[in-house]
Amino acid sequence: MKVVIQRVSEASVTVEGQKTADIKKGLLVLVGIEDADTQEDIDWLVGKIIKMRIFGDENDVMNCSVQDVDGDIIVVSQFTLHASTKKGNRPSYIKAAKPDFAIPMYENFVKTLENEFQKKVQTGIFGADMKVSLLNDGPVTILIDSKNKE
Repeated sequence: MKVVIQRVSEASVTVEGQKTADIKKGLLVLVGIEDADTQEDIDWLVGKIIKMRIFGDENDVMNCSVQDVDGDIIVVSQFTLHASTKKGNRPSYIKAAKPDFAIPMYENFVKTLENEFQKKVQTGIFGADMKVSLLNDGPVTILIDSKNKE
């Protein structure tokens, strides 16, 4: 499982002209799922996302988590995070999980995140053509791969 975490001043997701998510200060989390992912990957990533200290404290030093600053979170499914660009110029998405596996994992990821965050997590719509708008704050963008725990 791969996630891209972006610290935002604001973010929203629109599907077919309707906003499905809209936040101010917080995190926009893009999540890509592969067949090898398990609940262990979800639990590890959720812990990282909730506790990651990437918001400024009173001295503007990144010492605060999204919980510490009472921020919000949007989660958006993004199979293209598993793009393979090894051969040619057209990415292959063979590693990305198919919807029958990915949808329940995505839903479980959101549910686990809400349980740990103790707050509603907003989302896009899995598999939809989404328009994601964000104002990246910093910019702060972090990539985490649960298969490569560095």
